Amino acid sequence: MADELRGKHIAALVDNGFEQVELLEPRKALEGAGAKVDVISPQKSEVKGWNHTDWGQTVKVDTPLEQARPDDYDGLLLPGGVINPDKLRINPQAVEFVKAFVTSGKPIAAICHGPWTLIEAGGARGRKMTSWPSLQSDLRNAGAQWTDQEVVVDNGLVTSRKPDDIPAFNRKMIEEFAEGRHTGARRGQTVGATR
Repeated sequence: MADELRGKHIAALVDNGFEQVELLEPRKALEGAGAKVDVISPQKSEVKGWNHTDWGQTVKVDTPLEQARPDDYDGLLLPGGVINPDKLRINPQAVEFVKAFVTSGKPIAAICHGPWTLIEAGGARGRKMTSWPSLQSDLRNAGAQWTDQEVVVDNGLVTSRKPDDIPAFNRKMIEEFAEGRHTGARRGQTVGATR
């Protein structure tokens, strides 16, 4: 498993208030599989996490969002937390960054509230997904088929509900990132199913 993602460059898009464990654990798993992971943020040098019920640790920003180019990355990680994706989905630059992954068919992994930004980027329509339960109406209204499972994979899009799902999320994220670009994803086709 240590070489499964060797040579892959992954973007982790976050703003202040990301759920700490939903960035740190997937990043650790990706790096353990050989990927290089860049933390990308509208914040210039560091971004502050949320740890369950209070502010958590600060994480270094590798590339400010204004300098990040989607073409430089093979996959996208969207951690949750309530504050983080709520800020990202109203940031036009963040939405365009995510939209580039959606339209190119590059794999995306979103957990908890992370799919909020995907909705704004047009990445939910016609897709089978899961999320934190409070997002199910948002996802259905955006044209997704919502299901309550620990991990759902749909043609390169990996979604999970909460921190307890991280082990399953990480396994499927690594698998999909290793597979690379999914051409059916560009048209919003539901080619893959829950695995």
